[in-house]
Amino acid sequence: NQLVLRDAGRPAAQVSPGKPAGSVHGDSIGVHACDSANAWRNMARSSTSSNAIACLILSAYQVAHDRTSRGGDFLKWQPYPTSDALVTVSSGPPEELLSALKRGIESNDQSLASAAVARYAATNAPPRPVFDVLLQYAVSEDGALHAEKYYRTVSEEFAATRPAFRWRQVVALARVTASEFGQRAAGYDEACRLLNL
Repeated sequence: NQLVLRDAGRPAAQVSPGKPAGSVHGDSIGVHACDSANAWRNMARSSTSSNAIACLILSAYQVAHDRTSRGGDFLKWQPYPTSDALVTVSSGPPEELLSALKRGIESNDQSLASAAVARYAATNAPPRPVFDVLLQYAVSEDGALHAEKYYRTVSEEFAATRPAFRWRQVVALARVTASEFGQRAAGYDEACRLLNL
């Protein structure tokens, strides 16, 4: 999760269609590490004790690899939401913060989206409205083939993470969702038309 929150974004040398400079969706170091750790955790839960230990070791290796080999100077990167971004989003009623989240996503403003979720978390309002906002983009946006998968990862991790840390998962999802917005998922418009949605 900290890899998503601290990711400096895709460098210019790694830009590709649907993955502009500064983006953190798709096969980014953070999303890849979170999805991998989630998969290893789920395999460990349904396996023998010796295989569960192997899953833990492989998960740790994957995160360490992503942090050092792909990530650069991870420990010096400031995690999202940055203090500058938090200043731009005032504490307010949950409905206003959800509107700020949508604005952040639809303007590809990773800072605004993550700050809005961090402020929302501080209200102690139920998490479902935030997940509902993020879900609509998880199915409508491509996310370089990771949007729905990462949404599922965060949903599972939110449920499994200790309360003191669980909202970090949703802050990270808001950041990734803002990064991926604007790249429509293949078949989404056709499916909506066929379902009369």
